Amino acid sequence: MSLLEVDRLESFYGASQALFGVGLDVKEGEVVALMGRNGMGKTTTIRTIFGLIRPRSGTIRFAGREIAGKLPHRIARLGLGLVPEGRRCFPNLTVTENLVAAARNGEWTLQKVVDLFPRLGERRNQYANTLSGGEQQMLAIGRALMTNPRLLVLDEATEGLAPVIRRDIWAAIAKLKAGGQSILVVDKTLSELLAVADRCFVLEKGVTVFEGTPQALTPDLQDRYLGV
Repeated sequence: MSLLEVDRLESFYGASQALFGVGLDVKEGEVVALMGRNGMGKTTTIRTIFGLIRPRSGTIRFAGREIAGKLPHRIARLGLGLVPEGRRCFPNLTVTENLVAAARNGEWTLQKVVDLFPRLGERRNQYANTLSGGEQQMLAIGRALMTNPRLLVLDEATEGLAPVIRRDIWAAIAKLKAGGQSILVVDKTLSELLAVADRCFVLEKGVTVFEGTPQALTPDLQDRYLGV
C-alpha cells in the first residue's frame, strides 16, 4: 500500500480550475519527483494535499486515511512535513528557535539536523532573516524534519540557489533517501532530480500525463513536457 495516494484530484482558484484530475502516489521509503513546466499545477497539487486549497473532487489518502479537505494542522499532525516554496522561515527567530518551534518527538533532533546541515550549527544563534537564501532553505528543510514526518514534501527544493548550495541540498536529500525517508520533491533541476528519484510524475495543464521511472522519461518526453 502506498503511503500517499492522490486520485482524480480537481482544485479551483475561485472560478478558475487549476487541477483536472491529478493522480500520484508515494510508497514508503521512496523518493518521487513531481515535475512539469511553470504553471502546470505542481504547487497547487502540493497546496491541495496539505489542505491549503480545498479540493472540489477526488481523493487524497495518507497512510490509509482520507485527508482531502481536512484542516492543514490536522494533516501535518498525521505525519506530513512541508518545505514550502519560498522557504518561509520565521524571520525574527534564531536558527535554533526556528527548529525547536517545530519539534515533535521522534528520530529527528536538533543535533541530527545540525549533523545534516553543519552550516545551521555554525549559525545557530543568528536570526533567520540574516541567513543567505541557501541557508534559509536548509533551515526550512531542517524545520520540516524536526516534525519527524513520515513523508517529507519539498516544493521547489533548490530554486534560485547558488550551485554550491544546490549541491549541498541534493546531497542531503540523497542522505535522507539512504536513511529510508519518504520524499515527494518538486524541482526544475532535471539532472539532480532524476538522479535521486525512484519514480516521476509529470503534470501538463493540471493533468498527470506521465508516470514512470527516470529511465522511462526519455529525451523526447522531456522536450515535450519539460522543455522551455
